Amino acid sequence: MRAIWKGSISFGLVNIPIALYPATRREELKFRLLRAKDLSPVNYKRVAEKDGKEVPWDEIVKGYEYEKGKYIVLKDEDFQRVDLEATQTVDIQDFVDQEEIDPMFFYKPYYLEPQKGGDKAYVLLRDTLAKTGKVGIAKVVIKTRQYLAGVKAEDSVLVLELMHFAEELADADKLHVPKKIEPGKRELNMAKALVDSMSSKWDPKKYRDDYREALMEVIEEKVEADGKEIEEKPKPKPRPSTKVIELVSVLQESVNKTRKAHHTRKNSAARHRKAA
Repeated sequence: MRAIWKGSISFGLVNIPIALYPATRREELKFRLLRAKDLSPVNYKRVAEKDGKEVPWDEIVKGYEYEKGKYIVLKDEDFQRVDLEATQTVDIQDFVDQEEIDPMFFYKPYYLEPQKGGDKAYVLLRDTLAKTGKVGIAKVVIKTRQYLAGVKAEDSVLVLELMHFAEELADADKLHVPKKIEPGKRELNMAKALVDSMSSKWDPKKYRDDYREALMEVIEEKVEADGKEIEEKPKPKPRPSTKVIELVSVLQESVNKTRKAHHTRKNSAARHRKAA
């Protein structure tokens, strides 16, 4: 794995040399646009709206639309004038209880690896964060842009997770959501029973990208068919919509169904253990 950034974590007088590695990977399938008659790849062109003419890269500038249809051009030196010192430092400004932070603020994690001479301080910060339940709130400049970030302890690794600034989160108060409806006691009890019956330990490997896997099956079928028509499989019937007045009975049915499935899985596991 290749580091995308190298620098240091700084808090107080402590400085820890680190390298930043992506903690996630995209598994999206990539598609090319093709011309239907001969499957020739179609390339994108940079075309000016005014006259439809293609624009070469050396004639393209960056502009900010400050009013509808009015732009101001920003050059490289204008971006350099922005007073952000790229110090290659994850500058921790505060330590905050992790439970106080709305999870919506976090959006992209990176692994932090200690560099030469930083092992002891790295372990000290990692273990301290783990024991206190704190997150180091920091600012960091990566590729000329400043980010808000949280430094967390995740098992044996320090993780830097990029965060949204407060002004980037949309205001949920503008949504029209029910506030004064109070569910009945029976409904609440049934809903709780359903949640309890469906509760299990967190196992991330249990969840798969069904859409991607199904799409790959379609692609493999088409490759094997080599241009021949593929027989379309019957689509499953959509589930009937549930009326509000049926809520309690639907909850009860769901609880019974979930408990039955859980009992079947339990018996199956027991038979496998006995056979072994």
